[in-house]
Parts: sequence; structure tokens; C-alpha cells
Amino acid sequence: MALTRATGKHRRPSRMQRSTARAAGVAALTTTGVIGTVAGPAFAAAPEAPAEQTGITPVLTMGDTVAEQIDAQAAAQQEAAELAEIKRQAEEAARKRAAEAAKEAREAKERAAREAERKRLNTFVSPIAGSYVSTSYQAGGAVWSSGSHTGIDFHASSGTSVRSVGVGTVVEAGWGGAYGNQVVIKMHDGTYTQYGHLSSISVSVGQSVTPGQQIGLSGATGNVTGAHLHFEARTGEDYGSDIDPVAYLRSHGVNI
Repeated sequence: MALTRATGKHRRPSRMQRSTARAAGVAALTTTGVIGTVAGPAFAAAPEAPAEQTGITPVLTMGDTVAEQIDAQAAAQQEAAELAEIKRQAEEAARKRAAEAAKEAREAKERAAREAERKRLNTFVSPIAGSYVSTSYQAGGAVWSSGSHTGIDFHASSGTSVRSVGVGTVVEAGWGGAYGNQVVIKMHDGTYTQYGHLSSISVSVGQSVTPGQQIGLSGATGNVTGAHLHFEARTGEDYGSDIDPVAYLRSHGVNI
């Protein structure tokens, strides 16, 4: 019996017809914008779909690839933002540490300056280095007009350096009658010290002096029997306000 080829509308499409249909589908998707934004290189890199596929599968695969790239870019941006914030916080912390260190250094310097000033103000020395008291305070005798000694005498030959016992300001510098050439200094604590019988004076009224600074040279001017230094400590500037000079010096750390 002879075989006959089936004919009619149910005939299987040829390979050429399927390829044409797939191309038409891709063209339609491109026209509607589904794959219009996909980069050419990405599309070219996608593997060719099997002949049996409809043509839409490559489009979906390219969409997944773009989404992954966007996610990766967003993750990278997020990481960069986090690193930038960490860097900003580290820089801010470093600035704060530097400011605190500078403040501590400044405060330490100020404390040191205050301590140095306190030490300077509280430093006292003997009016004549290496000397000793030859006549004590309130010693009696006709040689003194008041009947007693209002200060102490330090042994010193003429021309020996006489020093300010502490920080103060010169309020008298010149002839002082029975005291001869004298210097009177108002000390920083409000007390006064007097230096008498000087052979010469090396300071002037209003001048500031420091502990150990030379204010003159010892001598035998005024009412004396020989060269020495007459030293007084007073509560006021004038005669008659004298206090015990030994106790005064010792209270300020001078060992005599």
C-alpha cells in the first residue's frame, strides 16, 4: 500500500519558521523596552539559547546579571560609606586626644609656673652669705638711743656684698641718720627689712629685688664702732615697728 505525507494546519513547523518566530519575539521585547536598557556587551556575552527555547530566556538571564551587578555596586558603596564613617570617627577621636594632650600640657606648664613663682616668693636667704650674728636682738647698752638693739648685727668687713633676703620692692635707699646709708625693702608678704651702715647702695626706690640680689656693700657709716651690717625686720616701714629678726628669718627657712 502506498504511503502518503500528512498535510494540513497541524504540520510541524520547519527550523526556519522556528528561528523566524524567535527573532520576532526578541524584536517585540526590545520594542516594548523589556531588554532595551541591557548593554550590548552583556547581551553578546550571554550563551546562545538552544533552538528549542522561545527567545525570552536570554532576556531573563541578562536581567538577573544586571541585578547582581547593581547589588554588588550597592554593597560596595555601603562598605565604602561605612569605612568613611570609621575613618571620620578615628580622626575625630585623634583630634580629641590631641586637644586633651595639649590641654594637659598647658595645665602642667601653668602649674609648674605657679609652683616656681610660689617657690621664688617663699625663698629667703641670709643678708650676708656665710656670716653670723655678732650682736643679738634687744641687746642693752648706751650705744643705742632706744636703750636696746632694734635689730641684729652681722659680722662683715667693709665692702662685703649685702643681699636682699627675699622678694620685695625698695621703699628707701639713702642716708638714714644713725643708720648711715640704708636700704629698706617692703617684702612680698607686707613686712619690711632694713639694711644699715652700708658703704654704698646699688638699688633705687621703686626697684624690685629678688632673693640674694645685691643691694649694696657693708660699711661703717652712721652711728657705729666698726664695719658690720645692721639688719632689722619690721611690721611697718618706720622705726619702732621692729620684730625679732632671727625668728623672722628662721620662719622663712633661713638657718642662722
